Amino acid sequence: MMSKILVVGSLNADLVVRAPRFPKPGETISGDDLQVIPGGKGANQAVGAARLGANVSMLGRVGNDNFGDFLLDNLKQNRVDSTLVKRDDASTGTAIIVVDSNGQNSIILSAGANGQVSTKDIDEIKTNAKILLLQLEIQLETVLHAAKWGKRNNMTVILNPAPARELPDELISLADFIIPNETELSLLTGKEVIDISSTEQAARTLLSRGAKNVIVTLESKGALLVNTETSRHVDTFNVKVVDTTAAGDAFIGGFATALLQNKSLDESVRYGCACGALAVTKFGAQPSLPTKKEVERLMSLRAA
Repeated sequence: MMSKILVVGSLNADLVVRAPRFPKPGETISGDDLQVIPGGKGANQAVGAARLGANVSMLGRVGNDNFGDFLLDNLKQNRVDSTLVKRDDASTGTAIIVVDSNGQNSIILSAGANGQVSTKDIDEIKTNAKILLLQLEIQLETVLHAAKWGKRNNMTVILNPAPARELPDELISLADFIIPNETELSLLTGKEVIDISSTEQAARTLLSRGAKNVIVTLESKGALLVNTETSRHVDTFNVKVVDTTAAGDAFIGGFATALLQNKSLDESVRYGCACGALAVTKFGAQPSLPTKKEVERLMSLRAA
């Protein structure tokens, strides 16, 4: 395979309903028509990078059901190599998503076939990929195994610690870049994250546990890059928020693609910010992921 970016992770069918607000416990409220949208953090990041012109391959699992067909067709349409996506007896992973009138979302995940992605799947890979993208919607044991495999194969390992959970130091130290949002950083470090200063302190906790570079995505405030040499805040672009789903995935797809093109760290973070900003202007996970042309147009405008 000629893939330059390999994504090992999840593929989900997102069942999305817009509602004026989130229901309270025991309450029934009315929402808009149900939409079924391709998602899953792994697949989102794969499609995000592919839309920007990167050569991308996806490893994961889907079920032998209609949702599985739907997700595989979508990868093909977005020019993501799906050779390493296996079909499984389990149901395809799904996410139940409610989006409120402010564009904020609430998500329940059902892992399905994502929970079956195994260390054996990793060991069977033959690739010359330069960058490995990992998230936490498959088993942690598989993620750790993939990170070790990536380092052995001289790959740049990018870890998106989402959904948020505690992680072993071994995994933190294997990643060349850890890219959490503020909530994920807080859970990962046990520290309160409320402003740039507290974000930097929490990120430095990860450095003390072996992290090489921590990039914290800050929604409308851009991103913070922290490593042993520097702590730099990178501004984002001023846009109207429609739906925040997949903004982080758009950032990571953009950041990885920029790194592949040998852009500097600052330039790569800025490119990721542009991708994340564009993603929040549209509804849904993968439908909101921007193209290379859209990103270049936004970056030619002034930052917020």
